[in-house]
Amino acid sequence: MSGNHYRRVGAARPSHLMYTAGVGSLIDLPNFSVLVKGLESWSHQGLAGYTVEEPRLRTAVNRALQLYGSARIDELRSAPWMEGADTSPKDWAAQQVGVPVTPFPQWLRCTACNVLAPIDAQTFIFVNNNPRTPHEAKFVHDCKRSKPLAVAARFTLVCASGHLDEFPYTPFVHHGGACAKSPRPLLRMKDHGGNQAANVTLECVACGEPRNIRDAMGERGRRNLPRCRGRHPHLGSYESDGCEEQAILMVAGASNQWFPITLSTLALPPSKDENLPDLVESRWVELQTITSRPILDAFTGLPAYAYLKTYDADAVLAAIRAHRDRLAGRTDGTEDSQGASQGPGDLLSPEWAVLSATPVPDPSDDFALEEVTVPTALGGLFSDVRQVQRLREARALIGFTRLDAPDHETPDIGRPVRLWRTSQNWVPASEVRGEGVFLRVDEELMAEWEGRMRGSSSMQAHREAFARFRTNRKSDRLSGAFDPMQGWPGERFIALHTLSHLLIRTISLECGYSSASLGERIYAGDELNPHTGILIYTAVPDSEGTLGGLVSLAEDPHFERIVRRALRDAARCSSDPLCSERLPRDPADTLHGAACHACLFVSETTCERGNRFLDRRFLVPLGDETGEVLTPVALRP
Repeated sequence: MSGNHYRRVGAARPSHLMYTAGVGSLIDLPNFSVLVKGLESWSHQGLAGYTVEEPRLRTAVNRALQLYGSARIDELRSAPWMEGADTSPKDWAAQQVGVPVTPFPQWLRCTACNVLAPIDAQTFIFVNNNPRTPHEAKFVHDCKRSKPLAVAARFTLVCASGHLDEFPYTPFVHHGGACAKSPRPLLRMKDHGGNQAANVTLECVACGEPRNIRDAMGERGRRNLPRCRGRHPHLGSYESDGCEEQAILMVAGASNQWFPITLSTLALPPSKDENLPDLVESRWVELQTITSRPILDAFTGLPAYAYLKTYDADAVLAAIRAHRDRLAGRTDGTEDSQGASQGPGDLLSPEWAVLSATPVPDPSDDFALEEVTVPTALGGLFSDVRQVQRLREARALIGFTRLDAPDHETPDIGRPVRLWRTSQNWVPASEVRGEGVFLRVDEELMAEWEGRMRGSSSMQAHREAFARFRTNRKSDRLSGAFDPMQGWPGERFIALHTLSHLLIRTISLECGYSSASLGERIYAGDELNPHTGILIYTAVPDSEGTLGGLVSLAEDPHFERIVRRALRDAARCSSDPLCSERLPRDPADTLHGAACHACLFVSETTCERGNRFLDRRFLVPLGDETGEVLTPVALRP
């Protein structure tokens, strides 16, 4: 970048910028790597149609950001893009639209002479002469007539607080000192081959001092590294108070250098049973202009506001005024504090209310649900089977962590890093459309099975393993009482989750859908409001999610065949008896029982809980013990 001029260096899908390489992450290009810059550097000026409208998700984002001390946001925005950016290289306006990045690491190595120097040393030349092939952008070194390629040096420093920094090559080679012969010496990085970083030797060109990179690796090597400087290169800033963490050597592009913190929800029509204050809060952006009864009556006549007809008009006005009064009473510039301690809140219960509603809600552009007849043979297992003919999933990125991935079980692990230096009124978001199948397991069957699980030794092993998992990963930063069972999803979640994985694997084998293109949402509820729902859906950026293939599987005879095959396959695993006999016994803290890659695990993009809380023995008998099985006897293989 020079002034306001950006050079295009590649392309990425919007979903890639959400889950794989978003703000603060490294993206490997063919010839070098870049870092996605903070939201201050993004620009949507002159663009239209970039907002993602989903009131429930926006409210959840504000609640989550409040826990981080961030100001509220008003918009969810997709990545900036303009038609013609890829097909019209001479369209100057289109070429200036995109996600801003900066080269990182900024130390480069010549592939011919092994010279190692930072970009600002002007040792290397940036080349990108063909606007039609931005992916060919590269740095070269003028050491030979052919001008060989210069690639990014592959070492960086990170810390548990989410900071990222350049590796201090010059001080490291000189054992913390300076070169005796040059204030800014050139270095050489000699890679002796192999996959081991220890095969790399650094050498000062001026004084000849050598040092192997292994001296910076491991626990002993950390003593040879400086303390973290508190740098956030995506924001161009350093922590004002510094950082107390020890820096750790990490290879650029390592899988644990960036973990997204995301929220997602389905765009569903309002449920008639939805609490009115919650409805007003989630849809405040579109309801805030209603100030009187005539305006409300006018809005209610519009198709987009037809859901208001199910509520009393005076009650709607009262809820709008009450919410406006709460917002007017804010003094800290953040979202209303009511419910903030719960983080983003419960995003699944409203979806369950709509998906299980009777009668089914009217179809819309974003959502269409149709009930189908449950096959007689499956009536003992499912009480409802419904085709979700249309759905839209909205996703938002609210931060990220490094080294430790955030998850449901240990939310205090990993320190969130902000996406901006100064508060912005938006966060990155994306939306995908697809289809799905909603299944409702019979409530009486599930309640009876839960009662049997109270005395189950296998389920007790899962509970104890969960407590060990939480205890072993307890953060030193945690204050207050520690509850090892906080976040336990419950027995019915394990059964529903296992059934979901069995069906996903069978669908991917039977119909040609790849398991990575399928997603799941488990509606297990809690002790006060138990649910028994599974939504298996396709929501991917390409056409595979919208061809109707998954919806057709809910019809007879396909659905019965798929369920029977899933249960039959669950009874056997190529890793048995090791898999079938597995239980998380002390001291193990794994969160699955009879489950492995050969029988139950699916891709990370599919499973919402990282392939945890899975056990075949709760769905099909794996031995003589049948008292722990949920499935009716008639369906057991």
